[in-house]
Amino acid sequence: MKKSLLSIIGNTPIVQLSKLFASDRGIKVFAKLESLNPSGSAKDRPAARILDKAWNEGLIGPGSVIIESSSGNMAISLAALCSYLGMRFISVIDLKTTPQNIRIMRAYGAEIELVTEVDPDTGEFLPARLSRVQQLLAANPGSFWPNQYSNKNNYLSHYEGTMREVIEELGHVDYIVGGVSTCGTMRGCAQYIQDYNLPTKVVAVDAAGSVILGGANSVRRFPGLGAGIIPPFGQTRFMDRSIKVADQDMVAGCRLLVMKESILAGPSTGAVIHALKSIEHELPDNAVCVVIVHDRGERYMDTVYNPEWVEQQFGASMPCE
Repeated sequence: MKKSLLSIIGNTPIVQLSKLFASDRGIKVFAKLESLNPSGSAKDRPAARILDKAWNEGLIGPGSVIIESSSGNMAISLAALCSYLGMRFISVIDLKTTPQNIRIMRAYGAEIELVTEVDPDTGEFLPARLSRVQQLLAANPGSFWPNQYSNKNNYLSHYEGTMREVIEELGHVDYIVGGVSTCGTMRGCAQYIQDYNLPTKVVAVDAAGSVILGGANSVRRFPGLGAGIIPPFGQTRFMDRSIKVADQDMVAGCRLLVMKESILAGPSTGAVIHALKSIEHELPDNAVCVVIVHDRGERYMDTVYNPEWVEQQFGASMPCE
């Protein structure tokens, strides 16, 4: 039986982080390697489900124009899938989008629409990007907006995929830890836990300077974690605990993960690793934890894994331990 690109999304492996979290109290930490999805991130799941549902409903088909606002991983996933399905994809980005991500999008054939001015009311790029999406939709009759920020198929892809797979493989999980941006991943996991009356606690990890989990809006260096406005999925509390992580600690988390476990991941995952490390002493004996590895680290060679960039940004050499 031949497999297509769509058929190999999901069912990502789970590995134990036995070196990074070596415990004499029986604590076990597992990593859900969403970075091993075909285009390199957890965003393959919602991108595939959103497009599949729209296709089956007759909203899109070969030759359709897909338009979305994304700072990176969702755009890359949509670019890959639209290329495979024979559709045109326009990615609305802003000045914070990394050159590496833009190159990947273009390699898949995406068209880039750059927003250079922030929204005057909020001072944020996201509302400005969403406004540009609406302009492009009006200029392209019949075009489709996946709307990752409030399309229920975003979180349902993790409800029916990510969390279900975790439970089927591990059976019992005490904590699941992951980053938030649209909040689709962790909202989907939380909904599954609630519906199946599981004891698993959801730990949501946000960037310092993001407003999703509360607090003041300030500078954030990395795309894909946090936001300057609270997305629809984040407006109802779904987590048991929230932790904010500074940019430098994201870098440190990434470095720990690659040095101890040889897993090269992006800053969202670095934040998750740092967050769990910060509460490790609070975990009960024999706790079983799962961390989400959101995307691949190769996309951050110019930043997270560049010693010169780290020193320039933080005034310190690359964190090593």
